[in-house]
Amino acid sequence: MPKPPKIPQSVLVVIHTPSLDVLLIERADMPGFWQSVTGSKDRLDEPLAETAMREVAEETGIVIGGALVPQSALFDWQYSIEYEIYPQFLHRYAEGVIHNTEHWFSVEVPERLEVTLAPREHTAFLWLPYEEAASRCYSSSNADAILQLPKRLRGRSESRR
Repeated sequence: MPKPPKIPQSVLVVIHTPSLDVLLIERADMPGFWQSVTGSKDRLDEPLAETAMREVAEETGIVIGGALVPQSALFDWQYSIEYEIYPQFLHRYAEGVIHNTEHWFSVEVPERLEVTLAPREHTAFLWLPYEEAASRCYSSSNADAILQLPKRLRGRSESRR
């Protein structure tokens, strides 16, 4: 039975430490393509935060809502971008779908954690200072999200006061 087409609604989750070291993972299908955790909704009514938590667990083994990383560590930036899907990935979507809306999140982990990669999706991981991580990203929008991290986190802490 063929896989159903991907839903063109996805999340990008920047995983970082308190000192702004950022986790990057390398795609198995594109060596040299380093990125943050990304993934599409499994169903139209799946809440975006649920998509983010599921994708982080699937791609890294990090469980958001567990003892090490509380659910409050997940931060919804309330920000999204629309982009044209890379040609090599269009076959995964319904015919005629060429754009995806990506919603940005971050999650703070206590330290540079060992991760368990999904071997069919990713082959390696790196923890890098955020500016260096941004420079390694294949996607310019992923790099932009990482570079926005300090400002987004400042805004979050100010709004909690």
